[in-house]
Amino acid sequence: MCRGSRWQVWQKVKLDSPSPTQTCPTHISLPCIGAVCVVLSFYICFFFLTGFHRFHLVSVIHIMSCPVGPGVRAVKTHIGQPAPAFKATAVVNGEFKDIQLSDYLGKYVVLFFYPLDFTFVCPTEIIAFSDHAGDFSKINCQLIAVSVDSQFTHLAWTNVPRKEGGLGPINIPLVSDLTHSIAKDYGVLKEEDGVAYRGLFIIDGKGNLRQITINDLPVGRSVEETLRLVQAFQYTDQHGEVCPAGWKPGSSTIKPNVKDSKEFFSKEY
Repeated sequence: MCRGSRWQVWQKVKLDSPSPTQTCPTHISLPCIGAVCVVLSFYICFFFLTGFHRFHLVSVIHIMSCPVGPGVRAVKTHIGQPAPAFKATAVVNGEFKDIQLSDYLGKYVVLFFYPLDFTFVCPTEIIAFSDHAGDFSKINCQLIAVSVDSQFTHLAWTNVPRKEGGLGPINIPLVSDLTHSIAKDYGVLKEEDGVAYRGLFIIDGKGNLRQITINDLPVGRSVEETLRLVQAFQYTDQHGEVCPAGWKPGSSTIKPNVKDSKEFFSKEY
């Protein structure tokens, strides 16, 4: 076919083909088409917003198993919720013993993590808690220390005199978290260093978390403040009243309702 013939055929096809306005119903105008586009845009936006909401819910679940922040995993620990269960080998009274959190149901538990054996701040904390173990025992509370060291390292540390940086004989279990699983579950593992931050968890007799504090590595914790907190939570459990700032056993508490609470405030202020 010559060039002129192709041109003639193309012109015929063009003339015979319906125009865009002929393919659409004659009653649909450009403003109508614009309105349809607006409606479609609305539904598209709604879809993406709904999709984002679903993504958000999935992300929350995903984040719980992913590292967040500078080397710390997202925690599974929430106030008022059950503390993560664990079973591990510990040094108890100079011997190896398998213990688990459920062994202490019915008691309050102070579970505290520390970075490493044979270090500097750590022995001061462990010795302080061990020396006050009797005070905690009197209020039906068990102290448990945890680090990522092996039970053999724990035992060796207890055989070093305190004046040489060791622990000597101690009165609380030293749990071995060699796999880091307990520290991960409690959200205190500093992953880039493979050690635990100074996390402290108060767990009540039902196995629920009542208090969480996490210190950075350089600063130790207060045994006296920990004892005070356990006493305060136990008081609220037994009496239903709430404890004001700095409360200590024997001091005033508050009845948690608008009318009766004024009795405390009128005396205090």
